[in-house]
Amino acid sequence: MSPGFDPMTGQMYSDKSKVAAGLLQFLPGFLLGLGGIGRLYAGHTSLGTVQVVVSVFGWISFWCGFLLFFPFLIFVGTWLWAVVDGIIMLAGRTTDGQGRLLRP
Repeated sequence: MSPGFDPMTGQMYSDKSKVAAGLLQFLPGFLLGLGGIGRLYAGHTSLGTVQVVVSVFGWISFWCGFLLFFPFLIFVGTWLWAVVDGIIMLAGRTTDGQGRLLRP
């Protein structure tokens, strides 16, 4: 199946889905505090890897220092980053790793 072209800009669509990328970013981020899966799917490997590593660090710091306030802030910050990024991917004009628009 050919990805097609965006009717407004004429830019070629990616073979990846915007809805799949957004949900892969939003749902694990919202439910588990794990960000980066949608970015890895879309081909943004560096940003996706950073989000996964920061999410794992947030989980570790939360469970190892759950009586402290600072690890809780790290976990909440990574959770918020994943959720907002998922919403942006669903609502915005998100591109894949090669700069092509994700298909609707």
